[in-house]
Amino acid sequence: MSISEYANLIPESIKDDIAAWIKEDIPSFDYGGYVVGETPEVAILYGKSPGVLAGVPFFNEVFSQLDCSVEWFLKEGDYFEPIKEIAKVQGKACNILRGERIALNIIARVIAGTRKTTPGFRLVEKYGMLVGGADTHRMNLSSMVMLKDNHIWSQGSIKKAIERARNVGGFSLKIDVECRTEAEADEAIQAGADVIMLDNFKGENLRTCAKSLKQKWTNKKFLLESSGGITDENITEFFCPDIDILSLGCLSQGVKHVDFSLKIRKES
Repeated sequence: MSISEYANLIPESIKDDIAAWIKEDIPSFDYGGYVVGETPEVAILYGKSPGVLAGVPFFNEVFSQLDCSVEWFLKEGDYFEPIKEIAKVQGKACNILRGERIALNIIARVIAGTRKTTPGFRLVEKYGMLVGGADTHRMNLSSMVMLKDNHIWSQGSIKKAIERARNVGGFSLKIDVECRTEAEADEAIQAGADVIMLDNFKGENLRTCAKSLKQKWTNKKFLLESSGGITDENITEFFCPDIDILSLGCLSQGVKHVDFSLKIRKES
């Protein structure tokens, strides 16, 4: 799928979300808007730190609702180095400034992974993940069954937890099971789990366990996922021919935001 086609994934409901964000930011009087007035202005979007442009449809929708137009100098998915002119926004001064912070927050934060996302902002963050080239993992509690320690403890065993999940999930939902030992992984595979998450396995322990599981269970179809403590700095330590998925919670927790600014340009 090309970058431009990702916009087709976005539901119409995002318009209501953005309208609510604008309303939240201006609950009564817009004093700054009064100061600048309705003079037509041009503002330039600057990229002030290295990053990948993601979130164009959301940025456009913010300013569309404020009767402003946006012209882009880069394509979504393009990498840039600071300081870079990325887009031009035209409209009434008060409307440009009304949309400024909301639009900047969106494109500065669009990168995410797993379900560890910002409440109310998941769609934008998951979209950024797609544009950035990462897998979105599960979107929500309804899109895949993930059985972690609490689920397993409540049922007494991995086998019972999987059976209970399969009763309601049927054939259409995959089941991902968090395993802390190779024995737990064996139980999950035997019980029919689709994805085996080797949680907090590292180094030679990860490679040995993954290879062992793939060799033992040639009659079962499953994916092996490595999760826990993986970062940009140490990710190469988790590369393994028998691991199918690397999950990074750090993509959504503590991620460094891209620095953007929107400045009204005074023509000489």
